[in-house]
Amino acid sequence: MVTAVVGANWGDEGKGKITDMLAEKADVVVRFQGGANAGHTIKNNYGKFALHTLPSGVFHSDVVNVIGNGVALNVNKIAEELGELASRNVPAPKLLISDRAQIVMSYHILFDSLEEARLAGKSFGSTKSGIAPFYSDKFAKIGIQVSELADMDALREKVEGILLKKNILLKHLYGHEELKTSDIMEELASYRDFLKPYTADTSAFLRSALAQGRSVLLEGQLGTMKDPDHGIYPMVTSSSTLAGYGAVGAGVPPYEIKKIVAVSKAYSSAVGAGEFVSEIFGDEAEELRRRGGDGGEYGATTGRPRRVGFYDAVASKYGCALQGATDVALTVLDVLGYLDEIPVCVAYEIDGKQTTDFPTTVDLCRAKPVWKTLPGWKCDISGIRNYEELPEACRNYVEFIEEQIGFPITMVSNGPGRDDIIYRNGSTVKR
Repeated sequence: MVTAVVGANWGDEGKGKITDMLAEKADVVVRFQGGANAGHTIKNNYGKFALHTLPSGVFHSDVVNVIGNGVALNVNKIAEELGELASRNVPAPKLLISDRAQIVMSYHILFDSLEEARLAGKSFGSTKSGIAPFYSDKFAKIGIQVSELADMDALREKVEGILLKKNILLKHLYGHEELKTSDIMEELASYRDFLKPYTADTSAFLRSALAQGRSVLLEGQLGTMKDPDHGIYPMVTSSSTLAGYGAVGAGVPPYEIKKIVAVSKAYSSAVGAGEFVSEIFGDEAEELRRRGGDGGEYGATTGRPRRVGFYDAVASKYGCALQGATDVALTVLDVLGYLDEIPVCVAYEIDGKQTTDFPTTVDLCRAKPVWKTLPGWKCDISGIRNYEELPEACRNYVEFIEEQIGFPITMVSNGPGRDDIIYRNGSTVKR
């Protein structure tokens, strides 16, 4: 059976924690898309970690961790993360990397930085991890697959053709020095040597695992709002963030995905530019940002302050629907315990009319939040493991959100640790 763990919102919802927790009963965990442009923060008995490319199952010694063909493979980041695990006494994980995955090259990162600088105030808020240039090359059919590292002579000829185009842009658009084939080949040789022990036909491995009845977790990056087709285009990422893409990015049949856990924060947060209707500002935002998450709302990749807001039920309902959620995990509920009242965005007002349907960006930019205010519970709920032991106002908040989004909230996270989770069976929403 395949379970997908994906984001219902803008990313940073807590997918890493949920995957780490569910991995305890899984045999395989697969990263199926995205790259090192976003991190999954995990806190467990080994400490606190921010994983950018490694799957969140690496803390379970019995789990096979797979980096699928849909991932933007930053080899240096993988090496760094494996080194950090070793330095902090985490046992070496079982790791397989798809021979069909493509490699994020140093020139992808260079072009990302140069383009953001060129766009200046009109930039996309990129993390400058090379993601957009990488996926541009992938679909222009000039990307480099891991499998191609086996024939360096053929690869040299391909690199020469790639650099012919790249150097024209570097010289005439960006005023930057040109790249040398010898430098790129040296880079690729180092990647070949590092990747060799991990490279495998991971799609074949997964098909075999499923045939044997093994449990597989698919781990997505970012969330619905950052999907290039269904998100807040153009302020999106460059690979599909939806569970449906998990079949493609991991190389498994779509009918094998039986359960989809959409992760949603009990408030909203986002990194980077783009429409964010429920966003709050000033002292109110800074207080929520300071209290949020484990150590505050700051990006795991960039360290920059996340934009924050109260819960957006319109965006979340849409996000869960696009993901095809069978279950919703509501995270960081404990953070809101300081508030006397908690606003929830229940509709958008666009040109004087209210809607609960999530619009395209051209209309979203004119949307204003319609708020419903609920009483706060004004206490610390961390440590509670039984849903019925939560304060009544807290349970009312969870159930109100569930009613608004129309998808069953079956897990509630009330702390940063692996065990800070409440399983909830009393949902009135059935999917």
